[in-house]
Amino acid sequence: MLLKIMNKTYVIIDASEVSSVDFDQVAETSADTLRYSIDGSKTFVKYEGDQPSFLSGKQEYTHSEILAILATDEWTSDEPF
Repeated sequence: MLLKIMNKTYVIIDASEVSSVDFDQVAETSADTLRYSIDGSKTFVKYEGDQPSFLSGKQEYTHSEILAILATDEWTSDEPF
């Protein structure tokens, strides 16, 4: 059996836009499952297939691109929790 694996696409949004996310169209299940930037101003969602309309015009990132972004000081802290 051959399985077709779709690549996920990632989009960074402002935290203020979370209320407009249709969680039926993205991999995350709720605002509580989102990862936020260190300062809490940004988050991201991921999806497969066509870009959901509520993300229209937003910059899309591949898995490797989002990993590089999430490794920056804006998203990752060296401070212990």
